[in-house]
Amino acid sequence: MALGVLVDANVLYSRTLRDWLFLLKLRSDAAMFTVYATEDIIAEVLYRLRRDNPDRPGRFIAGIHDRIVANIDDRITDFQIDGSYPGGDPDDAHVHAAAVASGARILLTDDSGFIDLPDEEIEQLPYEIHTCDSFFVLVDDVAPTVVSDVATEQHAYWTSKPNAIDVVTALERAGCPAFANRVRGHMSSLGLD
Repeated sequence: MALGVLVDANVLYSRTLRDWLFLLKLRSDAAMFTVYATEDIIAEVLYRLRRDNPDRPGRFIAGIHDRIVANIDDRITDFQIDGSYPGGDPDDAHVHAAAVASGARILLTDDSGFIDLPDEEIEQLPYEIHTCDSFFVLVDDVAPTVVSDVATEQHAYWTSKPNAIDVVTALERAGCPAFANRVRGHMSSLGLD
């Protein structure tokens, strides 16, 4: 049975993280994990994209919106913010509430408001907190062939683009050094280094 993964806005904002997440899900036929999000999470992604790209045309933001919506498996709409979020940032309470309501097994986030919670508080949560780096390494532990296939696909796509950085460097810059090292190993074994 596939794990339900609620994905936070900071993951969906990053093209590198978003691409890897969705490609890993698709290449495994969603057998390993399914992806959940909320309208609030998607709205935050779009707000940040527009704020950081004020001169980009509307189709840029709309295209990212459409790709996110097309790749999530469930849009969580029924959740209550009930004060049970143990962190200090009230802006994170909706993410916690959606993770609880959805029954997600994993909250995928690089938000320090979740990652830096004390261990005793993390242990009380009904879901696991993973950074993209730890989650992608977990996927590689379970399905290294899927990761190798996506690495090959990403390498072929990005090497055809002028001035593009390599996939390992992109993963390192996106905060996934351990997973980048795994991908480097896959690429080396495939002769793509």
